[in-house]
Amino acid sequence: METVYLAGGCLWGVQAFIKTLPGVISTEAGRANGTSDTLYGEYDGYAECVKTEFDPAVTSIDALMGHLFEIIDPYSVNRQGEDVGRKYRTGLYSEDPKHLKESEAFIQCREDHDKVAVEVLPLINYVRSAEEHQDRLDKCPDDYCHIPKELLTKYQ
Repeated sequence: METVYLAGGCLWGVQAFIKTLPGVISTEAGRANGTSDTLYGEYDGYAECVKTEFDPAVTSIDALMGHLFEIIDPYSVNRQGEDVGRKYRTGLYSEDPKHLKESEAFIQCREDHDKVAVEVLPLINYVRSAEEHQDRLDKCPDDYCHIPKELLTKYQ
């Protein structure tokens, strides 16, 4: 199994979508690549993300990037839907340089690559989100989500 961290705006919808994808083994709502201490609930600089464990025999970084691009506006900086702020930036983060190279190649192969605002960076740090954020849309299906409901169930 391999692990990447996918950021696509509010993590509630991203987790609800990502966990339905073929080859995804497990997901966890969290925050990546922040700079501040999180002991007191401070998440300065972190991107909301979904820790995604996947089976590389079933899916690939290329496929995961394709799915991520289904649910985001790849040109938007620090905003997805109604959610605005640095924590809503988009990206793929990984400790595996191979994942980063494959993600960059995915973006570079797009005709619009010069407009894409999706980060591809090494994972510096990761913090698991509180339990109330784990699988949030399963628990509270009427909460706001920037991802259209039909996409959330597309792969179920």
